[in-house]
Amino acid sequence: MRLGACVCLLLFALTGLASAQIIDRADNQLWNDVQVAVPLTKNIDFNMLGTLRLGRDISRPVDERLGTGFTFRFGQHLQIAPNYLYIGMQPFRNRRVWESRLSLPVTLRFDVDKFRISDRNTFERRIRRPGINSTRYRNRLQVEHLVGPKEWGLSLYIADEVFYDWSVDRWVRNRFTVGGTKVFNKHFTQDIYYMRQNDGVSIPGDLNVIGTTLRVKL
Repeated sequence: MRLGACVCLLLFALTGLASAQIIDRADNQLWNDVQVAVPLTKNIDFNMLGTLRLGRDISRPVDERLGTGFTFRFGQHLQIAPNYLYIGMQPFRNRRVWESRLSLPVTLRFDVDKFRISDRNTFERRIRRPGINSTRYRNRLQVEHLVGPKEWGLSLYIADEVFYDWSVDRWVRNRFTVGGTKVFNKHFTQDIYYMRQNDGVSIPGDLNVIGTTLRVKL
């Protein structure tokens, strides 16, 4: 009887170990974002946000987001864009997380010769279930350069973003991005990029991402 119980316990332990081993800390993903801006005044836009991310080696949806927000422009150099996102995540098998996220990005932009430099500072409050609520600070530095004649509306950029999470009191994530932006007209702009993410806390945390962002201004 005792022998049978020991065998059962051993089988359960081996099954649990095997399940843990199939959770990979790395993934290849495809991110798709749509941002629709509705001008309210010359310097204020109302924004609608949508995101779909495919993961597990781009085999199934792992992250869906819907949100709203505003963009406030103060002159040519300062922009503040508070927003709210409702997020559903399935980062790996048998794991589901829902999150309400409040964000306050503050972006400074200025030109140096033919380069446009932007520095975005974001504070986020993440309310998660199940999971631990947290507050994060993010800083993204981006350098953009126009390619070809101005009429092409084409530019290339590189960016790096770091994350500090107060729930663990440490810098937890880095994202390095290279990409391009195409301005089709005053209503449509498209970004295409590659991003490398390194994260020692999240699972999966180390990502290779191909992404697109379509920005629509009505």
